[in-house]
Amino acid sequence: MASATTSGVARQTPALRRTVTSTTADSEFSTPSTAIASPIDSPRPSASSTSLSSMGSAEDEKPRHGKLIDTYGNEFQVPDYTIKDIRDAIPKHCFERSGATGLYYVFRDIACLATTFYLFHTYVTPEYVPAKPARAALWALYTFAQGLFGTGIWVLAHECGHQSFSPSKVLNDTVGWILHSALLVPYFSWKISHGKHHKATGHMERDMVFVPKTREERASRLGKLAHELSELGEETPIVTFIMLLGQQLIGWPNYLMTNVTGHNNHERQSEGRGKGKQNGWFTGVNHFNPSSPLYEAKDAKLIILSDIGLAITISALVYLGNTFGWSNLLVWYFIPYFWVNHWLVAITFLQHTDPSLPHYTGESWNYVRGAAATIDREFGFIGRQLLHGIIETHVLHHYVSTIPFYNADEASEAIKKVMGRHYRSDTREGSIGFIKAMWRSARMCHWVEPSEGAEGEGKGVLFFRNTNGIGTKPMKMSPP
Repeated sequence: MASATTSGVARQTPALRRTVTSTTADSEFSTPSTAIASPIDSPRPSASSTSLSSMGSAEDEKPRHGKLIDTYGNEFQVPDYTIKDIRDAIPKHCFERSGATGLYYVFRDIACLATTFYLFHTYVTPEYVPAKPARAALWALYTFAQGLFGTGIWVLAHECGHQSFSPSKVLNDTVGWILHSALLVPYFSWKISHGKHHKATGHMERDMVFVPKTREERASRLGKLAHELSELGEETPIVTFIMLLGQQLIGWPNYLMTNVTGHNNHERQSEGRGKGKQNGWFTGVNHFNPSSPLYEAKDAKLIILSDIGLAITISALVYLGNTFGWSNLLVWYFIPYFWVNHWLVAITFLQHTDPSLPHYTGESWNYVRGAAATIDREFGFIGRQLLHGIIETHVLHHYVSTIPFYNADEASEAIKKVMGRHYRSDTREGSIGFIKAMWRSARMCHWVEPSEGAEGEGKGVLFFRNTNGIGTKPMKMSPP
């Protein structure tokens, strides 16, 4: 695969592939691997993949998109299959949910948390480990491990929110409320806003998660005009690092409290709750306020129930801190809690932010296109066993979120035959590749804009661009 260039449009890279071969690029910012390479694997050809001279009557029936170029310099084709095609391809048994299986994983993960705490609390003591630096290193390992187990618990509550945990809504919401409350997550508040994310994935005006800045928004943030972005110099790596550090440390609580990265079009809220409201601190746009424009009036009791769950957990933590010492509680709970937040934000960021992914304006968006604007990655044993496959099967999850995680691998393989070249994954280097992808996306994905060759509906298909001279260069714009 070819390296991205720094002048003009990046040189075309070969079709994305899931299996990495000797042709893998030697550049840190080369095209990732994905599932299926050939355009003929698409279930049916679209106008965007057919020359104008051969389109015939299809020219009048299908929208023209022009030439769409992603950040790697690859030509993009808009998905042309249907959600029925996706569902029909999935074996029937993949839709089956088992409450017993779901509860087994809950008890397994809780047992991992409890056993880890018992072993460290009992044996990582001055009596058994006299050297203080060694004890500190072991307790640091404890916080990392508990963070992974806690993230597994978070994912199981996520399954509950999607009703993929079991066939019983009561069991799902009861288990989800308990597990998420224990992790200081307002379960029903999150469930409602997360459901809206699934209904509008990749939609620039309605999505609830990691909605990218437009060119104009990015320019305004930097105190520039939109046409000046293409003339800016490279963002220094330290700026990128600080941005990522802040995102990983406080991104999740900031999202809950200010709706950061969610859409900011609250004026459209059907009940008028969003008039004059913007994302930010003390604006009423958060996941705790029953009057928030993120919700409708009918949701109020569920938001309050979520707040009650948080109040119970906070009360328990205050008791434990006062009883056993806050320095102990910092190590036992709060540092693992920040690890959970880190993994949650990293996973979500990389599911929806990648140089190969499009976003859509309202005029060009539909559900099938939005669900395909996600990417699967690989995190090895940790991802598949401890985090229940949330990293590896996310594309499927956006098409059919009620399939339980233990059936998701089989279902994912089934839908690849329908999605063809539209399925995306980056599985190079496993967990190391996952971490590298955070840096790559942070460097390459600054804002979104149309491709220079876009036509008609294609002008509403937006791709990431950046000021670092990596990949496809931003459009040249004339001063206003």
